Amino acid sequence: MDYQIFPPHADLRSLVKCYWTLQVPADSSTPKQRILPDGCIELFFILGDDVKRFTSEEDFIIQPREMVLGQITEPYFIQPTGYVNSFAVRFYPYGFAHFVDVPIDSLANTETPVENLFGAEAASHLKSKITGAGDTVQRIQVIEGFLLERMKSKATIDKIVKAAVETLLAAKGSISIHSILKDDLSKRRQLERKFSRQIGVSPKQLGKIIRLQAVLKMLIGRDSQGLTNIAYESDYHDQAHFIKDFREFTGASPKHFLRDSSMALSALLYSRE
Repeated sequence: MDYQIFPPHADLRSLVKCYWTLQVPADSSTPKQRILPDGCIELFFILGDDVKRFTSEEDFIIQPREMVLGQITEPYFIQPTGYVNSFAVRFYPYGFAHFVDVPIDSLANTETPVENLFGAEAASHLKSKITGAGDTVQRIQVIEGFLLERMKSKATIDKIVKAAVETLLAAKGSISIHSILKDDLSKRRQLERKFSRQIGVSPKQLGKIIRLQAVLKMLIGRDSQGLTNIAYESDYHDQAHFIKDFREFTGASPKHFLRDSSMALSALLYSRE
């Protein structure tokens, strides 16, 4: 697997986390790959062969070749049908709301074709320029021009929402919304509504996902003997709480994370973050 990360333009740096590419040679024996929640939304282009996304053990759909992957709250499996060649934009949790008018929670746990969000003409033009680009540098220039043109001039994200997300990120998810709001519980329901529309998940869900990301990075290069220390370092109440949250978002136990062949792609991504 060849996974590369590229930084965004300065004018987009507060909204776009990175651009990334993934290339994998065609291999008929490639196992299903488990995709995990990461708190981000991605604008995704399939430049190689089609990719399956499984809806059950045996049933699958073919993913749209140009799509937005919304917030996900549970793992799912994908499998390439041949050569993998992908280009994507990874947005910060509050980033994508600056480019569309739809509620972000309407994109959750699904793939939305680009034309459904930006219109058939704009989507077709973007597809043509992305697929016709000679290399990643040109694709980044294309997508940045597209995003800068559509970036809303006025603030889209509520300041309290942005501050809450940044606090969760800084604390690696190990802080409660109760603590962020400093006991002003009257603001909690309002914050949850704003999170749903602007982020796509609840504050509690995002915090748990961010903490999971920190845990996954710790697991890289460690063995199962370090699980107690990881739980402690991540401020879980105990190891049972840690394992419960891990299973909720990965569908597997921490011990099996690096041993499971379906985790190969996830392990690669988290080793590079």
